[in-house]
Amino acid sequence: MTRAPILFRVDGTRRHGWESLWRCLTYAAALQRRRRPTYFLSLLDPPELAQPIKRIGNEWIEASSSAGSDDDLDQTLKEITRLSPAAVIVDAAEAKEDYLESLRGTGALLVSIDHLAQVALASQLIVNPLLGPGKESYEYPRGAQLLLGTRYALVRPEIRRIRPLRAQEPAQPFRVLIALGDDDPNGQAGEVAKLLLNCPRIARVDIAVRAQHPDRPALQDLAATCPERLEIAVEAPEVTARIVRCHFAVTAGNGWSLELACVGVPQLVIVQNEAHWPTAQRLEEEGAAICLGWHESVSGQTIRQAVQNLLNDPLERQAMSRCGRQLIDGRGPDRLVTALEVMLHPSRQVAARLAA
Repeated sequence: MTRAPILFRVDGTRRHGWESLWRCLTYAAALQRRRRPTYFLSLLDPPELAQPIKRIGNEWIEASSSAGSDDDLDQTLKEITRLSPAAVIVDAAEAKEDYLESLRGTGALLVSIDHLAQVALASQLIVNPLLGPGKESYEYPRGAQLLLGTRYALVRPEIRRIRPLRAQEPAQPFRVLIALGDDDPNGQAGEVAKLLLNCPRIARVDIAVRAQHPDRPALQDLAATCPERLEIAVEAPEVTARIVRCHFAVTAGNGWSLELACVGVPQLVIVQNEAHWPTAQRLEEEGAAICLGWHESVSGQTIRQAVQNLLNDPLERQAMSRCGRQLIDGRGPDRLVTALEVMLHPSRQVAARLAA
């Protein structure tokens, strides 16, 4: 690759969660298809997360401090000077306005991936890969471009590839997928699995988790107690195989919910993070999911009743599948790369300097 590189500043730790890291990896994979070298300046916990970063061709630089701190700013500026990236992509909730202003002052195109809209952004390109908040919630400088909503959902390539395979509902017996996302901050996957195993008409339950999930050993022990009905899927091929075969999924209104909508999987959404409320509500409004509510207020009886209603109504499942596929087409990463290349085009940069 001979083009100017792209630098990602994103952390993946138990404190910050891993959602930002994994969506940046999806973006980086799309950039590499356009021959852009990609570097990750990241604080990782567990350290083994460096392997999936490197496995797909990225370079990893260990960060000494959390993104947004003063020490981190010094290190990030040094790496920008060393690498001379065409753009710096920041996905960190703790990155404040002065931090972003300093990065923009280096001359590299500054991109923010932000689904919170809680700080004033100095970035030239602002991306929200979820379904809310909207443009009116953001504070941004003149000339900035905002890419928000369904057209920019970050769908992994392995998920997009199985979209044609999931065009029709799988044959029974009924299977359900529990996919609470990259973080599962409340550790609900195991409890939901036990509940679903006791629901009539559900033959198998699959749990999709990341390798770094803190409860993974406990989930594997639970699966060992009933291997004929419960399985844990960690690697990408395992997860995609379960998605193709499931009849519906239990999700949390995050990026995984949008990926399953793209494939056409009906969903019951249990919200675990306040930031995911807009996405859960939009999916319900569009007919792609049923939002059961906040995780603390959703009872076992509510889940069981929702499951039975969904299993008893094949037309509802078909409608949810169709609505999800119409809402999310899976081309978000390609659109984001195209937008970045447009912003980096020399004529665009000249025009920006003249306007300033």
